[in-house]
Amino acid sequence: MIHIVGAGSGAADLITLRGARLLRAADVVVWAGSLVNPELLAECKESCIVYDSAHMTLEEVLDVMCAADARGEEVVRLHTGDPCLYGAIREQMDALDADGIPYDDTPGVSSFCGAAAALCAEYTLPNVSQTVIITRMEGRTPVPEAEQLAKLAAHGATMVIFLSIGLVDKVQQALLESGGYRSGTPAAVVYKATWPEQKVVRCTVSTLAEETRKNGITKTALIVVGDFLGENYERSKLYDPAFTTEFRQGTEAGQ
Repeated sequence: MIHIVGAGSGAADLITLRGARLLRAADVVVWAGSLVNPELLAECKESCIVYDSAHMTLEEVLDVMCAADARGEEVVRLHTGDPCLYGAIREQMDALDADGIPYDDTPGVSSFCGAAAALCAEYTLPNVSQTVIITRMEGRTPVPEAEQLAKLAAHGATMVIFLSIGLVDKVQQALLESGGYRSGTPAAVVYKATWPEQKVVRCTVSTLAEETRKNGITKTALIVVGDFLGENYERSKLYDPAFTTEFRQGTEAGQ
């Protein structure tokens, strides 16, 4: 069987228990060597055959996985973060479906979660933002017209921008032109979230490009934007003594 597994955001111990178990049992592993922590390969048994998909096409990846499955072997396709985000797994799953080959999908910790942990931040603060927009800047890979960065940024919600640090000047321009953020809206760049070499750069929308260059960050980084990085927010209702929930009675009359 083929197991699509999320490796987590960087630190080797952030793979899920299920993911680690599948990795230990695998006869063949196809891993995203340019992105996944190589320490995870220590989980593999000595007889496991490992392929680095950074040097392979989709067709080559499928050939390896399908051949191993035909031999009755256990296969792990090891992706960075959580495969559901920019993981290019749909095309793999469709091909496996077409050939009647069984597979499953084990989620992982996404780098956008790792970035929040690195920042000690909560994306969804009461009366600040209850929406998180995960997106990317258009580059060699286009985005739908309605999802242009400036259009999404107009909402002023918490934004997590993947795969765009190399286009940081264009990102900054789109954010400023959107009308959704002030020049002083807090922002941050998180390089290699949860890896040992993790680096956090705090800035504002207007200093985003300058601070990114000053810190020499050119790849493997997320850009996060929004007032959730500021100081002001309201206390949650969930633990408010006055607020009644299914599990406790609030002190406020009528609650």
